[in-house]
Amino acid sequence: MLTTTRLLTLTGPGGVGKTRLAGRVAEGAVRGFPDGVRSAPLAAVRDGALVPLAVADALGIRDETGRAPLESVVEHLRSRRLLLVLDNCEHVSDACAALVAAVLAGTEGVRVLATSRHRLGLTGEQLLPVAPLATPAPGDALQGTEFPALRLFADRAAAVAPGFEITDHNRAAVARLCHRLDGLPLAIELAAVRMHALGVEQLDERLGERLGDPYRLLTSGSPAAPPRHRTLRSAMDWSHDLCTPAEQLTWARLSVFTGTFDLAAAEAVCTGSGVLDAVAGLVEKSVLVREEGEGDRGARYRMLTLLREYGLEKLEALGAAGETRRRLCGHFVRLAQEHERSWFGPDQPGTLAGLRAEHDNLRAVLDFCLTTPGESPRGLRLVGSLWFYWIARGAWAELRHWWQRLARREGARPSPELARAHWAAALIPLVRSRTSAVLLAGAPHPPTLAPHEIPDVRPLADVLGGHPGSSGDDEGRLLAFHILSRVEMAATLTFHGRPERAVPLCADALAVCEAYGEQWVRSYVLGALTTARWALGEHEAATESARRCLRLPYVTGEPHAVGGTLELLAVVTAARGDAERATVLRGAAHRIRYDLGHAPPAGQPQGDHLPPAERQAREALGDGGYVEAHRRGYELSAREALAYALGDRTRPGSGPRTASRAGRGARPAPPVPDTGLTRRELEVAALIASGLTNRQIAERLVISRRTAEGHAQRILAKLGFAARSQVAAWFSGLPR
Repeated sequence: MLTTTRLLTLTGPGGVGKTRLAGRVAEGAVRGFPDGVRSAPLAAVRDGALVPLAVADALGIRDETGRAPLESVVEHLRSRRLLLVLDNCEHVSDACAALVAAVLAGTEGVRVLATSRHRLGLTGEQLLPVAPLATPAPGDALQGTEFPALRLFADRAAAVAPGFEITDHNRAAVARLCHRLDGLPLAIELAAVRMHALGVEQLDERLGERLGDPYRLLTSGSPAAPPRHRTLRSAMDWSHDLCTPAEQLTWARLSVFTGTFDLAAAEAVCTGSGVLDAVAGLVEKSVLVREEGEGDRGARYRMLTLLREYGLEKLEALGAAGETRRRLCGHFVRLAQEHERSWFGPDQPGTLAGLRAEHDNLRAVLDFCLTTPGESPRGLRLVGSLWFYWIARGAWAELRHWWQRLARREGARPSPELARAHWAAALIPLVRSRTSAVLLAGAPHPPTLAPHEIPDVRPLADVLGGHPGSSGDDEGRLLAFHILSRVEMAATLTFHGRPERAVPLCADALAVCEAYGEQWVRSYVLGALTTARWALGEHEAATESARRCLRLPYVTGEPHAVGGTLELLAVVTAARGDAERATVLRGAAHRIRYDLGHAPPAGQPQGDHLPPAERQAREALGDGGYVEAHRRGYELSAREALAYALGDRTRPGSGPRTASRAGRGARPAPPVPDTGLTRRELEVAALIASGLTNRQIAERLVISRRTAEGHAQRILAKLGFAARSQVAAWFSGLPR
């Protein structure tokens, strides 16, 4: 059906398997889309205004232009051929319909696969109702497990009762049970989990007592609900009744999490003792799904959307929804403040990875603060404390979204929270100016500053009173601000022809960053130092500064940081006289920036419109040679571009295509070091070292999550490691 329509919507009741089906379809469709498949899960998005931001996240867009998120999404997709999956659209259907309409109107090669409990209502939309799994009708002759519902039950039952299989003795009971549950996969899974305590006949008997006539009105269901909805509701009621009172209360309280959560968060929201036992019980009953955490961060848990909605109903009935959400809010404000205090330190990639895992919950908390009277100050406090998270990830549009809305809600009343949020938003143009500065490298300098125009800059140690930092909460923020100010001043001095004054500023700032093990601000310092040394004609030193930047784990994990540094390295390489290599680097940088939502490189800019470095390269290579070298760089994956920038002298060519560019004709990857890992495992190890979760690795490489997990497990086994942090440390020590 995807070959005949640009919008296919899978519809059906909750629990029927729409998400699972969409995921399987997407896996199988990858080869048909040169730019791959991108999936945007929307179950946790409650505000329609966030739908474009959620899709931009899924596409990896980091738009620095300040455009509206929807405009950025359409522009990013305009020349691409990919499949966009929008999962769980029903609660934000209007926003999804507006986004899909804009995407389909503004592109030619994008197709959309949506899942929703009802249609989006767009012209040209094709519907595929997802039916429950086939079950035998009462009295049908039964042979084997040819019915999908029976196979699902057998699979899930064997997971809790090892050795279980469907036999001639129990086949009729399993068939009756699946028929009672209308073949709904979620209902079957909830029933099968009871097999650890009951036999099939007992389970069928008790379920029959609970359901009775499947078309009767259930006391806990709506009289207007279709029979299948009432059947699923009854199955959830039954699972709820089988929980202990502590488990029932925990189920209700944990339903305020829209994303995954760890045990510490569960204990903060649920309060009291026995939370661990209740969580374990809910995992055993399949109300919660346990997932392995990254590295040494511990297990995380998630609740299926339907079970979370059920829990929220129970929480509302208890009259405890507001109180529980306030505890959730308090927990994440404390977590953000803790991370801010430790931000200016060595674990920045791990901190970003940990907060990425909480992103859905952070959005839920900010939405609660925005929509609940009296809570906007806490929302502003959260925005202000998370300044480093938004900005270091390049998520400037979302920072602006929350800052503007919460500030409007707070009004003109001055407060520390409002001032802090304004400060966080004011960092955007400062950081953007440093990001854009690399594009000015090689441009004619304005008039040189006269000596009296250059401010006297005290060493950081003097500014900070002989020891870096102030007391407590503001230390990391003030350190970052002081050093970013130095970066701004150094860049200004270089731009105005006084790079010799910029180098000591950078060296001073670099010493503080290295003493703390800090990486994010250090990447800007190294960029400014590269530019100053380039301006002084110290091209070897400038090259080494840029490469030091590219080796930082923070930089390797953030494509926007890689792209900016490659652009700068291209300018330095051109100044060294290697026009071909500089052009390959520029092509790689342009591809990364294009993948992040920037406009594609212009076709044939002419004369004075060319940056000086590009004009020199074209003169050296000729237009044809320049275009060919740029193409080779443009076809490199981010990993290949990094390897090339860090010293690989291999001439990129037009060899076999690699999966990293989803069919865009990249050259073969650089030779794999003798590590015992396959090329794909080494690629996964690099992403682990960058702090990505298995889910993020799967999205980056366009593979299933299970495949990513398998790669990670094999890497640990081959290297003899027990934690992902060991993989990161090992990978950072590989020769570059």
